[in-house]
Amino acid sequence: MYVLPYGQMSLWGATVITNLMSAIPWVGQDIVESINITEYLTIINIVVILFNISREVLPVIGTVSTKVHVNRKKRLSQLEYLSIPYPFIAFLIGIIDGDGYIQVTKTEKDYISIKLIISIHINDISVLNYVHSVLKLGIIKSFPNHKSPCCKLIINKTELQEVFFPLMLHHKIYFLTETRRTQFNIAMDIIMNNKKMYSTISNISPVLFKLPDNPLDYVNLPFFKNWIVGFTMSEGSFFIKKNNDACFQLKQRLHVKLFEAFKLVFNTERKISLDKDLYVQFGVSSKADIQTVINYFSFSGHHPLIGLKNIQYSTWLIALRNSSRYGNFIFPNSVR
Repeated sequence: MYVLPYGQMSLWGATVITNLMSAIPWVGQDIVESINITEYLTIINIVVILFNISREVLPVIGTVSTKVHVNRKKRLSQLEYLSIPYPFIAFLIGIIDGDGYIQVTKTEKDYISIKLIISIHINDISVLNYVHSVLKLGIIKSFPNHKSPCCKLIINKTELQEVFFPLMLHHKIYFLTETRRTQFNIAMDIIMNNKKMYSTISNISPVLFKLPDNPLDYVNLPFFKNWIVGFTMSEGSFFIKKNNDACFQLKQRLHVKLFEAFKLVFNTERKISLDKDLYVQFGVSSKADIQTVINYFSFSGHHPLIGLKNIQYSTWLIALRNSSRYGNFIFPNSVR
């Protein structure tokens, strides 16, 4: 476990540490800009975490309670976790940005409970089975009697500390929606500072990764294109309009720069639209744009769509293949 005890430090000492952090090639400057220099423990823990990540290990974040019972025998080895394909991690973070959340709740005795939960319709449980088969983390629970039947993959705090969050940091992959990013920052602040009581949670948490400043910076993120596939699993749709135009859409709460980045990825001039100032929508339907969408999801080598979204996409392709307007498009060989 890589946790240093809380102690006194001079302003000079903290400055030295932040100067060292700023030299870290991938997140150094962002961390320095986003963390108050007096937040000593947070700074120290981040330095230690990033140092160990640079040594190709997955360091435990914070202190793992000795009272927690975790069956580690079912987990993968560190080498196996580090060998999980990069596209899968990016794809999974995209799903979580759409259909997941990091839950921070208060127990009856004011203790903190942290879980990462992915919740999807019960008919799509194969997606959670797939994720679980790769990660070997969490448990899957089904809720068939809910008004909207669902299933959930629940990853507990210890698994987040020992595997999932270190794996995100190792691959330099992070959440791209404001809501999920805020939840991640709060959870990391709690874990790194070993906070036990809910009443000690800060209103403002240190930011570990800064969101891109503009749409092009999103596009230049190494994980962005596989992230889009995961995000499409949650927030995307492929359909045929009443006028027989094919359409691909992505819709979520307001993340304007993020959605402007979709325009760059799919090389279109179509404007994004706002719905009641609550949601932003990206959609394309021209012939050129639709071929670009097919190329993206079928020929670009990104992580494939799976589950019900893959069925929706395949059905959409078949409809296009059999139409007079799109029949001469380039389709994957699997489409008949």
